[in-house]
Amino acid sequence: MNLSVPATLANYIGGALAAPATGKYMDNTNPATGAVYCQIPDSGEKDVETAVEAAEAALPEWSVTSAEARFTVLNRIADLIDNNIDALALAETNDNGKPLWLSKRVDIPRASANFRFFATGIMHFSTESHSMEDKAINYTLRQPVGVVGCISPWNLPLYLFTWKIAPALAAGNCVVAKPSEVTPATAYLLSVICREAGLPAGVLNIIHGTGQDCGAAIVAHERIKAISFTGSTKAGKQIAAVAAPMFKKLSLELGGKNPNIIFADCNWLKMMATTLQSSFSNQGQICLCGSRILVEESIYEKFKEEFIARAQKLSVGDPLDESSKQGAVVSRLHYDKVLSCIAVAKEEGGTILLGGHAVQGTGRCADGLFIAPTIIEGLGADCRTNMEEIFGPVVTLQSFKTEDEALRLANASNYGLAATIWTQDISRANRMAAKVQSGIIWVNCWLLRDLRTPFGGFKNSGVGREGGWEALRFFTEVKNVCVEL
Repeated sequence: MNLSVPATLANYIGGALAAPATGKYMDNTNPATGAVYCQIPDSGEKDVETAVEAAEAALPEWSVTSAEARFTVLNRIADLIDNNIDALALAETNDNGKPLWLSKRVDIPRASANFRFFATGIMHFSTESHSMEDKAINYTLRQPVGVVGCISPWNLPLYLFTWKIAPALAAGNCVVAKPSEVTPATAYLLSVICREAGLPAGVLNIIHGTGQDCGAAIVAHERIKAISFTGSTKAGKQIAAVAAPMFKKLSLELGGKNPNIIFADCNWLKMMATTLQSSFSNQGQICLCGSRILVEESIYEKFKEEFIARAQKLSVGDPLDESSKQGAVVSRLHYDKVLSCIAVAKEEGGTILLGGHAVQGTGRCADGLFIAPTIIEGLGADCRTNMEEIFGPVVTLQSFKTEDEALRLANASNYGLAATIWTQDISRANRMAAKVQSGIIWVNCWLLRDLRTPFGGFKNSGVGREGGWEALRFFTEVKNVCVEL
């Protein structure tokens, strides 16, 4: 097959590519060039209703399709993603602004891995039985929830879209899914792939549109039984306010303001290289990035000097250039937000050690949305800059003297998604890991992901867990059957 992004994208409903019922479209802009390169459906309630009807029509057969048959078709989707990695990576980069090498190395391979993992996982998904000696035996059944809604963000578009869709389909549900309207291209290409792979019509429906119209219609639809959402904490609150009174199952993966805790006995070279990565990968637009860097006082000055020197070498520019380490941020709205957050840091008394400004692109990227890697110090733990998610190439530095002080700084945030701990003292690592209020703790590494492990956060970072058996449990309803002997 020959995958390419057309001038006008279409919804994918009931196995067919369709125009929005509204007849309306939105511009899709390449953030690295500022140029509009395709049109996106501006879908609404009618499109969602049509998608739900298609999903309901497909559900009776798909929900009882054998795990082996589901495995086969999901694996075909994974194969087609792998076979079209170049086209998908280019579409991802043009939509998101990230370097092409990053899309090829991380985003698209992870998308196929998501399908393969859950295709295989459903073959091994098991339930429990409980014997009441000579009285009775209890066994559990796990059955599909039904029609479910999956809403994904713009930072890792196909990666996170498939992270939700794959377990939902593997568990026997039919899906109404909405990608971010900011980065819709690879979701459209996925619909083309699903048709080629032979996924039955109506099992997966992909609707393009805004969160206010299309996303809200999915959340509020009475016959959609579960919502899996990744995005901002603000949007998560709005979704919960609508969905909770309707008794929908909810999985909300929200924001992060993650601490990177560095002790003096760390493996210095590994720590430095990884901290640079965890600070600025994908222009800092990963919910797992370590945006608050906490450094033991005895090595603070040494760390600061070397970290600045390394960050200065991160070339910012055309994401199609192999030498570019930083691409464009995703949109004009987000560009303005990140720069305004840097302005707030200055108002709060922060010292800009590096960056703090936009970067002028050249050539085809003269109108691109580029921001320099930014390092800030001199701010307290409770200031806005250290409390609010910026989601850009911006980190702050703070020092600590003791383990207790490091813990206090780490837990000062209202978020609790992830944390990284750098130390060679295994006892200290275990103590800190037990006390840091985050759902994911990395010790002497970052973004090392096993798809079997639970993924999610504490506090304002969300509700529920994704990944592994947690995802398959979320997308199923459990039923206990008691049989008297």
